[in-house]
Amino acid sequence: MTSPLSVVMQWTDWFELLVHFFVFSVSSIGGPLVLLPEIHHYLVTQQQWLTTAQFSASVVIAQAAPGPNVLFVALLGWNIGFNAGGLFTGFASAVLCMVGMLLPSCSLIFVTARWVYKNRDLIAVRAFKLGMGPIVIALLIASGWMLATGNTEAARDWPLWLVTATTTAIVARTKINMFWLLLTGAALGASGLLVVS
Repeated sequence: MTSPLSVVMQWTDWFELLVHFFVFSVSSIGGPLVLLPEIHHYLVTQQQWLTTAQFSASVVIAQAAPGPNVLFVALLGWNIGFNAGGLFTGFASAVLCMVGMLLPSCSLIFVTARWVYKNRDLIAVRAFKLGMGPIVIALLIASGWMLATGNTEAARDWPLWLVTATTTAIVARTKINMFWLLLTGAALGASGLLVVS
């Protein structure tokens, strides 16, 4: 990660962070990745608790690691807490953000899953499921765009865009395991072949 910011946070800021992750949780239809632009706006642009580099690194590292997509929330929390006070604060903030992201959505799923399953043949339930597909895809594209253009230098670096387009085509046309694509990207970056200008 990059060098941390020096952030001063009061108890009200921690509470506001928790509340915002509650809101993100209940509005993340399609998973938390679809909310990356909104989370970035809140944490980086509005509150300035993270840098764009810390935000992007948190998402990329979490996606490269095995486990659920939501792990990036813990890394965002870790970075916020580390910027605000160090190691202990980083752990506490990671837990706070994860609780904020998981508690509302898990509770909602627990309460509604049985009803949705029992009523899965209703036209309204089927229409809702079909209608959400294009919305989730559009939100994922917006998230990818925000990550790709977050660093203005990287946004102008054509080799990175070429790798992005090639990877997109490979994913769309083949059944190659994404692990190999991530490994290839990491090797290209480590070799210096993909250097951000």
